[in-house]
Amino acid sequence: MSVHQNTGRVAVITGASSGIGEATARALAADGHSVALLARRAGRVQVLADELGDGAIAVEADVTDRNSIVAAAARVKQELGGADILVNNAGVMLTAPFSSDQREEHRHMVETNLLGAMTATEVFLDQLRANERGDLVNVSSVAGRIAPAGFAAYAATKWGINGWSEALRVELQPDIRVTVIEPGAITTELTDHITDPASKQANETATAELGIPAQDIADVIAFAVSRPQRVTLNEILVRPTAQAM
Repeated sequence: MSVHQNTGRVAVITGASSGIGEATARALAADGHSVALLARRAGRVQVLADELGDGAIAVEADVTDRNSIVAAAARVKQELGGADILVNNAGVMLTAPFSSDQREEHRHMVETNLLGAMTATEVFLDQLRANERGDLVNVSSVAGRIAPAGFAAYAATKWGINGWSEALRVELQPDIRVTVIEPGAITTELTDHITDPASKQANETATAELGIPAQDIADVIAFAVSRPQRVTLNEILVRPTAQAM
């Protein structure tokens, strides 16, 4: 069933097949935005697009492959008229003690979490600039502020996102608002892909005990982009109330 009639702005969401990305797509569609759902898992985002109805398109795309993002941007321009909002949400969390055994996972996190966000932003920047109310939302993490043992490479990507976003805020304002969202423990699929057994168990336990639904983060994102153009919520840290660090 369609929840909107293309009355809002156009939002592009990376990593839209699950977790915060999927929840954000639902929240923005409910607010009347058209949504472009970008993810590697084409089947998952197609099901979501079908559910959301008119104004939602599913786009198979990988933020580590610039050509696929360029193709996605062309589709967004052709089918929805161009992006007003870009939510850089695609990311992986492969926590483990820092060692050469994890070097491929370290590189994968940097390429996805940091370079992927930079690539998507670079490709969509002209579309955001073409509109009077451009919004760039970068999903970081509480790990962009604190760096526990086992989080070295992951925290590096999130501290990188924070620094990059702050520089972009200064560079792009007032034409494009830049918002950084820093979630704490959220019940998503992030922990599913951790390969280090001890790290996987610790993260799963913490998420089970403390985690809040992805919808809570999606609601914050929807609120941020709905503010009057004169207001920017530059940095939003969202922890579960029960989470100490």
